[in-house]
This record gives sequence, structure tokens and C-alpha cells, in this order.
Amino acid sequence: MKLTRALNHATTPMLRFDQLLDLAKSLGCAGVELRNDLGGALFDGAAAQDAKAHAKSAGLDILTIAEVKAFNDWSDEKAREAEALLTIAAQSGAKAISLIPRNDGYGLGNGERQAKLRIALRELKPMLEAHDLIGLVEPLGFEHCSMQYKSEAVEIIEALRAEDRIKLVHDTFHHHLAGGGPVFPDHTAIVHVSGVIDTSLSILEMADVHRGLVDGADRLGNLPQIKDLMSQGYSGPVSIEAFAPDVHALTDPKPKLSRSFAFIEASLSEQAA
Repeated sequence: MKLTRALNHATTPMLRFDQLLDLAKSLGCAGVELRNDLGGALFDGAAAQDAKAHAKSAGLDILTIAEVKAFNDWSDEKAREAEALLTIAAQSGAKAISLIPRNDGYGLGNGERQAKLRIALRELKPMLEAHDLIGLVEPLGFEHCSMQYKSEAVEIIEALRAEDRIKLVHDTFHHHLAGGGPVFPDHTAIVHVSGVIDTSLSILEMADVHRGLVDGADRLGNLPQIKDLMSQGYSGPVSIEAFAPDVHALTDPKPKLSRSFAFIEASLSEQAA
């Protein structure tokens, strides 16, 4: 079973923009995800229009640019931050921007978290429409996150009739930490995959630094999650997003990334047979 492959720049933060595109192209990816939190300028300081042309010449889409942090703690400052990222994303030809919830233990109360999320998504909807972009919301499975469950996001997205503008990221790590549940394929625009293999960790101890590549020792249930999404009609990108130091330290990440993609595809094909 062939995936629509994608690569998140967080997996290879040492690479320049042009190197990321070259790697993604060599892996057979359809696109890349870029980030504004890797310590350098987006596109290594190149103009967004030039980045658009470079990605197009490589045959790749810029799937999303991350991120607006703590987007669900809406304010005038947050609106300016979102507008700035939307402008850059539109100029670069990106399809979406990523929206990350507050993740520091505040705003967790039942009623409070839903109200704040509704306000933020209500305000973002016309901004996304004006730029003809998608907003990708990513529930984080951590107990201290103010948007832990996809079901709450879906309920508000549907209430706002924003399904065409606001979509979900299905992150296999965060889905596992949040206890699983419905996968909402019709609301999902991209899937993030990573693997945790350390058997000494409890779920509560799992953190981004433990997120490596997916292989046969994975504890997160990546394969069942992807199979569940695809069996219900999901056909969008599956993007490797790994934060483990040993992945970041790879001087030549292509072989291991290629093996991880191939492992997932072969395993899904075996299950489908």
C-alpha cells in the first residue's frame, strides 16, 4: 500500500530549506511541512515567492507552515500573529497553517476550554477564507494541554460550519497519549507519524524527545491508527515528524527515513492481504 508521503522539517532541523526539498523529493514525498520554531528564518531568509517557485520546481507542495502557538488563547496579539503567518503562507503557495493549542496547564476547565476554542476558531475562519488557506488544528494528548481531544474540536468546527477551512492533524503520538478514540477521517487533512520504542516509559512519561521513526518495536500503534483512517477513506499525506535526538543527529537521514516509510507501507499491505 503506497502512502502519500510527506516530511516535517522538525525531523531534519539541521537541513536548509533547499536540502529539505531535495531530501523529500528523493524519498518520493508529495510535500513538506515547514516550521517557524527551528531557530532560523523561514525559507532560510528567501522571499516567500522564491520559496514557492523552488518547491514547485522540485515537484513538491508546501503542505503547511507551523505554527501559531497557543492559538486558542485568542487576543489582538494572537490575531496579528495569525495574520502574519497567513500572509507568508499565501505568498509561498502553502496549503495551510498549523494551529497549536496552549499546552502549559492553563485553560483546562470543562466549559472554559471549549469556549476559548470556539472564540479562536470563530475569529480564524474569516481570516482563513480571506487568504484561501486551511487552518490545521492539532490536539495534543498531554494531560496539561487545553485541547486534548479531537471530538471537542470537531464539535466546534461543525457548529461553526467551518469544515472547509478548519481541519485536524491526526498525530499518532498524541492520539495514543489521549487514549485513542474516533479518528474523524473526513475532518483530517494530514497525519503525523513517529514511533516510541522505549519499553521503560509509561504513557505519562512519553515526551517529544522519545519520538523516533516507526518500526516493528513501535508502542504507539501507528499501523492500526493509519489502517483505521484509510479504511474509513483517508487518502491524504502521511508525514514523518520525529523529534528524537538520535534522528536529528543523522548526517544522512535518507536511508532510515526511507526504511521507515517502506516498513509502514509493507505492513499495511500485509494487513490488507
